[in-house]
Amino acid sequence: MEKKQTTKKTKDKDSSNSGKLIAVIRIHGMVKVKEDVHSTLDRLKLRRKYACILVDSKNSSLMGMLQKVKYFVAFGGIDKAVLVKLISTRAKSIEGDRRELKIDAEKVAEELENGKKLQDLKLKPFFRLHPPRKGIDSKLQYPEGVLGNNGKDINKLIERML
Repeated sequence: MEKKQTTKKTKDKDSSNSGKLIAVIRIHGMVKVKEDVHSTLDRLKLRRKYACILVDSKNSSLMGMLQKVKYFVAFGGIDKAVLVKLISTRAKSIEGDRRELKIDAEKVAEELENGKKLQDLKLKPFFRLHPPRKGIDSKLQYPEGVLGNNGKDINKLIERML
């Protein structure tokens, strides 16, 4: 009986590993986007090219939305070091100017990993990034291009876009 409980605990532990944050970056522009895909991107707050959002992988409805727009975005699991760098360089406050804002990026990253949202921390729910240095192949699926699920390689892409 105890053996079943330990296997159940390991399953719960594995599911907590899958419950990490996913970074989603819009790659495709506005031209020739179907209306249902456009509305899905709008609901995800990916209204511009090279906008980035953070999604919890436990939320099944958001994961379904990602599957719908996978030919227009790049997404994958984000590491904590890259998350801290993203927050410290590109986070903007809802209330005021960024120069007045003093963000403790480590603390914000911890709160995000514990399940809080950027709006709860008084930050905008998206990040505006630069086009990637050295370019990208934006018409092909991963691994030839950047569209779709990049896995851990999304961290390299984000580093090039900061």
